[in-house]
Amino acid sequence: MVSLFENYEQQYSVLTADITAQIGLLGASATKDRRQLISNIEKHVEEAQELLEQMELEVREVESAKRQRCRTKLDCYRAELKRLTLEYIKARSIKQGALSYDSAEELNDFRISSDQKQRLLDNSERMERTGRQLEEGYRVVLETQDIGTQVLQNLNEQRETIKRTRTRLRGTDEELGRSSRLMGSMIMRSIQQKIILFIVGACFIIALCLGLYLGLNK
Repeated sequence: MVSLFENYEQQYSVLTADITAQIGLLGASATKDRRQLISNIEKHVEEAQELLEQMELEVREVESAKRQRCRTKLDCYRAELKRLTLEYIKARSIKQGALSYDSAEELNDFRISSDQKQRLLDNSERMERTGRQLEEGYRVVLETQDIGTQVLQNLNEQRETIKRTRTRLRGTDEELGRSSRLMGSMIMRSIQQKIILFIVGACFIIALCLGLYLGLNK
């Protein structure tokens, strides 16, 4: 199944092939044909720039294993479009420099072409700046995601540590409970033994006193 990025690549390849072919025809065309070629080339260049912007957005959705390769392709496409733009400007300027202007309309066309040339350069530079800004923003997003992942890992580790500590505390409480019950049992046995000894001693004394009393009465 062809991805959206690959679909953009195919459209971009068709556009750049058309641009390259029309730049080659530009130098040998008559004035009327040149105007049509210029219009077509500039339209295709704008479409190619829009495609690159769409590819820049789409590359962020590509799986991480393929993302770097797609970014490398995108950088190559940007460089290629810039080269084609410069070739178009050069071809148009050379042809216009060799022409004589027989009418005010042709002179006006030349002035317009200079403005269009500057606009194309501005668009190319703006596209590069936008691409760099998108890359920087994407890098910040990745760094933030990494930090968030690390924080979650730390929280999970702390939670496990708390669980283990709680488990040890429960065990300690149980041991203390058993020790407390054992101590209580030992104290109770000790008290019982003392009571028994006291009773036995009291009985012995009573018996001794009773024997002495009976002996004296005889």
